Amino acid sequence: MRDSFELRDGDGAGRIGELSVPRAGVTVETPALLPVINPHIRTIEPAVLEAEFGADVLITNGYIFFKSEQFRERALDEGLHDLLEFSGAIMTDSGSFQLSEYGEISVTNEEILRFQHDIGSDIGTPIDIPTPPDVGREQAEADLETTQQRLEAAEAVDVGEMLVNAPVQGSTYPDLREAAGAHAAGTDLDVFPVGAVVPLMNSYRYAEMVEVVLAAKRGLGVDAPVHLFGAGHPMMFALAVAAGCDLFDSAAYALYARDDRYLTVSGTEHLEDLDYLPCACPVCAEHTPESLRATDADRREELLARHNLHVSYRELRTVKQAIRDGNLLELVERRARGHPAMVDGYRALLDGADQLEAHDRVSKGTFFHLSADSARRPEVRRHHDRLSRLAVDGDRVLLSEGDDNSRFDTTWRLQAPFGPYPPALSDSYPLTAEIPERLDPAAYEAAAEGVRRLAAANPDTEFWVGHWEWPETALAALPESVGTVQLGDDSTIPAWMDNEAE
Repeated sequence: MRDSFELRDGDGAGRIGELSVPRAGVTVETPALLPVINPHIRTIEPAVLEAEFGADVLITNGYIFFKSEQFRERALDEGLHDLLEFSGAIMTDSGSFQLSEYGEISVTNEEILRFQHDIGSDIGTPIDIPTPPDVGREQAEADLETTQQRLEAAEAVDVGEMLVNAPVQGSTYPDLREAAGAHAAGTDLDVFPVGAVVPLMNSYRYAEMVEVVLAAKRGLGVDAPVHLFGAGHPMMFALAVAAGCDLFDSAAYALYARDDRYLTVSGTEHLEDLDYLPCACPVCAEHTPESLRATDADRREELLARHNLHVSYRELRTVKQAIRDGNLLELVERRARGHPAMVDGYRALLDGADQLEAHDRVSKGTFFHLSADSARRPEVRRHHDRLSRLAVDGDRVLLSEGDDNSRFDTTWRLQAPFGPYPPALSDSYPLTAEIPERLDPAAYEAAAEGVRRLAAANPDTEFWVGHWEWPETALAALPESVGTVQLGDDSTIPAWMDNEAE
């Protein structure tokens, strides 16, 4: 475990942790939001962020201070905390964003790290190369090599107690992201931002964003605090946390407010299109869309920014409670249904169910089966993987959705999407699941996979499935060696059962 980061709770790859920031003398609970502060344009003052929203960490751009005639000397003389009037932790960026936007910056890697230290930054950043999505592999590899060289150089810079970011790049190549994560984790740097994902989020490519994060996490390991650079919209917090991200920086709260845009956990609304404010934050409780539209531009921008922050902080609190309760994936699914691209992101997350399962709690609250995608959750995968460990008594075993049957040596329960399990586990998580009566075929197909796993682990046992009208796709997925009986339909009972009954 890295000295600066300690895990407190988890659900899947999502976790609640504590990031110790020694230079600031504070400990930040994660997942955490870092509001972006531009010293030249302060829509919400840092002191207000701290007093009204409980912000204990923010991010500003060290390169802007480095280049600013107005603020450079003040920052060096006063330090960021006094200049911004903020007592929490302050992270600074290095100018990598400007590098990606304009192609060059007038500072070296060592200079900007030392400058960040000198102005009192608590978490500094070297100059990485933010490689955009879809570039050629040769460019992605070359940019990554430069980034890795700069991370290694950053290790040699004496920055005292200032933590240092180790950005993970690699464009949209999962193997490069994984290798970058492993390289970054091998340094003695402290926080690990997954960079250059803003273009993916801006174009609603949430599935690829999740794939990038999962790849980086495979390289970084479990003890690395992960920052998703530029991910400030509350609609994707639950998804990103479930993939293993711990820190988020948001300029969206201010940028969107400037354009009269109103954030929600399911998307973005334009103020001009709203007849009601679907929120109970202080701003929305005291105003109507009409009264906001009638407010002068500067005041309206501030009010919308406050609302955007309220909804963002509230969503992170909701995510934390879901982790504590063990129902983070149910929250992710509910949020995903707000936008088709988010559904893609959720399904990409479930493609990594094995990776999530490695860190998932064995026991939680109640498993809620909400859709066909629930059959792909890590809890289902874990149950299937553990079937080979369970002892099967008898030569002929019924796996039944109904009652026991005396014609068999043993009867196991059968429940979609998990499949078979011995009756002694009936009160164990996740087999206490809440399941809809009208299940989708995917749930039965997942149960059939469980039957296949059990039969493969016990080749000398004769298994029969007693089911209530399983779909043909699920029946076809059963091994040929497994017999089937449709409960309530005597015509499906084999002759040997009738003979034994006589």
